Amino acid sequence: MATTSGENKKSIYRIIVKGVLDSRWADWFDGLDLEPTSENETTLTGPVEDQAALHGILTKVRDLGLTLLSVQMLEKQEETN
Repeated sequence: MATTSGENKKSIYRIIVKGVLDSRWADWFDGLDLEPTSENETTLTGPVEDQAALHGILTKVRDLGLTLLSVQMLEKQEETN
């Protein structure tokens, strides 16, 4: 697939799942920030390399048996070399 110059960026995502995960799960979720909420939910936020990495994170959510409530791309982040 051809790419344009604007596609060389990581995207910042916010993923909300039902259930509480503490910060010990951050490494398993590729270093995303995990923030439990008072509604028995956890918000995972941070840069995701590409669509393949996003699907990998969503597979981990499924494998843990968590209910996926929301996936939102917040912004694109410039990639630094």
